[in-house]
Amino acid sequence: MEYKNFLQLVSKRKSCRNYDDEEVPDSLLEKCIEAARLSPSACNKQPWRFVIVKEKNTRIKIFKKGLLPFLPMPWFMKAPVIIALCAATEFTTHKFAPMLSGIDYKLIDLGIAGEHFVLAAESLGLGTCWIGWFKEKKVKKILDIPKNIKIASLITVGYPVDNEPNTKEKLPLDKVTFYEKWNQQREK
Repeated sequence: MEYKNFLQLVSKRKSCRNYDDEEVPDSLLEKCIEAARLSPSACNKQPWRFVIVKEKNTRIKIFKKGLLPFLPMPWFMKAPVIIALCAATEFTTHKFAPMLSGIDYKLIDLGIAGEHFVLAAESLGLGTCWIGWFKEKKVKKILDIPKNIKIASLITVGYPVDNEPNTKEKLPLDKVTFYEKWNQQREK
């Protein structure tokens, strides 16, 4: 894929908040997970784990008991799939190294893998939305996830009803790019 096509894919991707009720085939979900599986990770530890939730009663439990209050997400239940993006941690890379550096490598790794997942979904005609507004302990209990595994995010997945273009304005390149030092903008 050339850069121009990749940039079109990235600019088209947006958070989907209106899903069709059509079932998403496992084969498409597996393609998205394959894209995520190929992500780079600190020391190649590959901490990502994906719990695929398709069963309606389980999705209802997550909706009713696993989401934090005060931010209504009625569209959440319309998504036919919820992915729990989880981290299986390794002591040296994910516990010891962050104590020295102050950087939580597993969250970086999961962010990269998660974004590979959502971009693959976009390329397959699926909509996605990252969800960080949830009660981790409740969702872990609902999904029977072991104590040593952390849920970093939920991602809703499905066929989007609204195919309107992404019109959210992004900051211009010159507002987010600095050369050598924070206060140094590129000279034109």
